[in-house]
Amino acid sequence: MARFTRAFAPLAIVGILAAAGCAGGDAGVAAGTEDDPIKLGVVGASDPYWDVYEKAVEAEGISLEIVDFSEYSLVNPALSEGELDINQFQHIQYLADYNVHADDDLQPIGATAIYPLGLYSTNYDSIDAIPDGETVVVPDDTVNQARGLLVLQKAGLVTLKDGGNSTSTLQDVIEEESRVTVEALKADLTVTSLPDVAAAIVNNDFLEAAGLKAGDELIADDPADPAAQPYVNIFAVRADDVEDETLNKLVEIYHSTPEVLDGLRQQSGDSAVFLTTPAADLQASLEETEKNIAALD
Repeated sequence: MARFTRAFAPLAIVGILAAAGCAGGDAGVAAGTEDDPIKLGVVGASDPYWDVYEKAVEAEGISLEIVDFSEYSLVNPALSEGELDINQFQHIQYLADYNVHADDDLQPIGATAIYPLGLYSTNYDSIDAIPDGETVVVPDDTVNQARGLLVLQKAGLVTLKDGGNSTSTLQDVIEEESRVTVEALKADLTVTSLPDVAAAIVNNDFLEAAGLKAGDELIADDPADPAAQPYVNIFAVRADDVEDETLNKLVEIYHSTPEVLDGLRQQSGDSAVFLTTPAADLQASLEETEKNIAALD
C-alpha cells in the first residue's frame, strides 16, 4: 500500500540529512516494492490530486511514499542526499539556480505543467490602450522579475538588452527603446498596485484574492515559446537515475491519469497548461539556464 509521509519541518530534515552522511547520488533508487517504496518529494501533498496520483501509481504495481515538505529549499538537498528518489515541486529555473549554487547535478526527466504569467490592468482593456510613458509593475524576486520582463517585451512595451533571458533585471530594460517605465514591487503587492499603475505582472497565487482569474490578463507568456521553457514544472532525479524505468513510469502515469490532471487544473484556477516536453529538451533548457545564472556570479 502506498504511503504519505507528512510535512518535514526544517530541523527534522536537517537531522535526517546529517544521518544520511555522504549518500548523495550513490544511494540508488528504491525498487518500488512494499518494503522499498519509491520516495517522491513534494510541497503541498494535501492537494487532493496527490491522493489520486498515489492510487494510480499503486494500480500499476509501484509502491509510492509521498514525502511532504514544508519549505521549497529542503526538497532538492533531500533528493541529492538520497532521502528521496524523485521530486516534483519546481520549474527548470528553480532547479538551475539550485544546481549552480549547490554545485549539484539534479536533472529533469519529465514535464508536468506551466502556469502562464500574465499582465493585468484595471485601467486599460488592451496593450495598445496603454499610453507611452506610463508605469508598469513587475515582481521584485529574481525569477518572476525576469519572466515578467519577457512578457512585457512580448507585448511590445519594453526592449531588453540582448533580447532578454531568464536572468534579466530592470537594468536590462533599454529605456529609450521602451514604451513604458518599469518598477518592481514584492510579488504580493503587484496586484494591489493595479489602481495606481497602467498594468502589473501578477503571480497566479494572488489572482483569486483580488477578484481576478486566468483569462483576465492583457497578455501572458506562451507555453510554446522557447523563452518560457525555464518555467516548465518538472519531475527531477539524480543525474545517475535519468534512465531509470520505474521513475520514468511515474511521469507517464501522471500524464495518463485524467483525474490527476483535472485535480491540478482545478487547484490552479484553470491556469495549468500541461506539457509532455521530451526529457532531452528539458535537460538542454536546464543546461542553458545554468549557464545564464553562472554568468552572473
